[in-house]
Amino acid sequence: MLVYTYGDGVYGFTYDRGIGEFCLSHPKMQIPKFGNIYSINQGNAAAFNASVTQYLEYVTSQNYSLRYIGSMVADVHRTICKGGIFLYPSTQKNPYGKLRLLYECNPMAMIIEQAGGVCIDENNNRILDLTLNELHQRSTIVLGAKDNVLEYCKYI
Repeated sequence: MLVYTYGDGVYGFTYDRGIGEFCLSHPKMQIPKFGNIYSINQGNAAAFNASVTQYLEYVTSQNYSLRYIGSMVADVHRTICKGGIFLYPSTQKNPYGKLRLLYECNPMAMIIEQAGGVCIDENNNRILDLTLNELHQRSTIVLGAKDNVLEYCKYI
């Protein structure tokens, strides 16, 4: 599946092997306002800051489902379809985050926002407003359904 935006909504195209082309299968994709799925590499939990740890305690107490594939594209696609939240916070080893702002965070932020979601860094700065200072600059990222991200913001 190919998910695409040109700045006026998000469109999903599914590959049709019979004709060898991508066909529009999901016009005007919209992320649900809320979802009970969270996606984070919880194997790094001991290295997260206190705010992220408190948020994770909250979502587990609310019986959210952890779903983490380990591929940002796949995790974000599920988030667009089902709602919820995707987090890639800082760790002790990667204090500025691990994902690259220019070619990982910004494209996903554009798609998420066009689908009605929210995309920020772990300090509540809009990803698309961050200043790029170097080609491979890294950033933290929190994205997903509007209500899920606002819920996260209560912990920072």
